Amino acid sequence: MRLILLGCPGAGKGTQAKLITAHFHIPAISTGDIFRTAIQQGSELGRQVKAIVESGHLVPDDLVIKLVAERISQADCEQGFLLDGFPRTTAQAEALQTLSPIDYVIDIDVPEDEIVKRLSGRRVHPASGRTYHLIYQPPRHPEQDDITGEALIQRPDDSEATIRKRLSVYHEQTHPLRHYYQQLQKQKDAPRYLHIDGTGSVDVITQTIMSHLHH
Repeated sequence: MRLILLGCPGAGKGTQAKLITAHFHIPAISTGDIFRTAIQQGSELGRQVKAIVESGHLVPDDLVIKLVAERISQADCEQGFLLDGFPRTTAQAEALQTLSPIDYVIDIDVPEDEIVKRLSGRRVHPASGRTYHLIYQPPRHPEQDDITGEALIQRPDDSEATIRKRLSVYHEQTHPLRHYYQQLQKQKDAPRYLHIDGTGSVDVITQTIMSHLHH
């Protein structure tokens, strides 16, 4: 079972990735993990990645593709794998088509306002790291930590403006990718594109995905 998982920040991809990979006994592969491993191992590729990441730039396509190719050729990927966060661009998607057949592209779609609601509602107690959510897990007293009563803060990353900016970057990058996989549907061996509504409960979303994958 070779899968690609698409979905914007806050769409709940991480949770679904864990459940799907446990079910099929396949590794979840994220480019972030691959970069970290390469850097730790200090390989030639790893040194290149480290320099790029430290300078704050995006790792170029050809380098990402090399690292992914290396990773999916390892023994634990024989039964399949789930790619999370790759491909990010149409060029990466085209390269992946030549590296390995893909069975399904799972696109978890959540409306922007819902994502903003999910992410901007987070509040943190700085001293302990305890987190709350104004809607899903509110503190007992507004804006106060349950245990100490100290004030909760909103991290800058969780402000609505920051979230909307991250989402617009994501959509800019991924919109062509969606289009690419939708167009591919016309070809015989193309991966099947699954558009999944990501607004329900975790269980419902998992069930929806699984029902498609078992066909």
